[in-house]
Amino acid sequence: MRLNPFNTSNIRVRSGGGGARKAGGLGCGTIVIAAVAYFVFGADPMQTIGMVEGVQQGSQTTQANTNEQEVCTANRYATETCNALDSLNSTWSGVFTQQGAQFRDPQLTFINGGNIRTGCGAASSAMGPFYCPADEGIYLDTRFFDQLAQMSGEGGDFARLYVVAHEYGHHIQTITGISDQIRSAQQQNPRAANQLQVLMELQADCYAGVWAGKNRSRIDPGDIEEGLRAASAIGDDTLMERAGQRANPESFTHGTSEQRMQALRLGFQGDDRRCDAITNVR
Repeated sequence: MRLNPFNTSNIRVRSGGGGARKAGGLGCGTIVIAAVAYFVFGADPMQTIGMVEGVQQGSQTTQANTNEQEVCTANRYATETCNALDSLNSTWSGVFTQQGAQFRDPQLTFINGGNIRTGCGAASSAMGPFYCPADEGIYLDTRFFDQLAQMSGEGGDFARLYVVAHEYGHHIQTITGISDQIRSAQQQNPRAANQLQVLMELQADCYAGVWAGKNRSRIDPGDIEEGLRAASAIGDDTLMERAGQRANPESFTHGTSEQRMQALRLGFQGDDRRCDAITNVR
């Protein structure tokens, strides 16, 4: 996908992590649990961290660099991600303006190893990319993209951009109030919590597709197919089967491979209102 170079005036980016762990803080066992939950079962890493931290209270030190130019040029993945963030901000702010709604851009934080404190609690690079609604921040370690290539067999840029756009989709859900409505519905009907979580994730996939669809002129041949293959590779059923587990719909949190591909295809049409029908709460 041919994206314009990022403009530091249009993005909020920083790097963090690398801090020393204090006694009683997030231990290696927590990181391993979170990593297994994310990569094998597709579980929300913040939920996993929250459960473990309930009995493992502590704090972490964090070193932060807020020089966007320096952070975004640390490596080619960082530059690519910042280019995507600039495009996502421009695209979605335009959508909100057309609809007469107020837009807020998210904060992107690159985790450079070690632990980091977020609005959702302590986090680590091992958790994979995630979005924290409490501080409206996207968190990722660019080394994850090499792991994604191994998991999906896709080393192209659009597979990586899809991941960034998916996390950005969760930001759209937060500023439109969809996230709060889903969380409220989960509390009212705990038995449907997993099903509702799946709908949230599929809608984020759809929003990722909307961004790509609205920038169709910048898409290279094969990009859409590349994104679909990446979406298929991280479906709950595929991840479970790859781990030697029986696919269990009651444990799904992100949707099957087919569902994730369908959501992405729906978004490619470029109409975010089609994505709203997935959760039916906006």
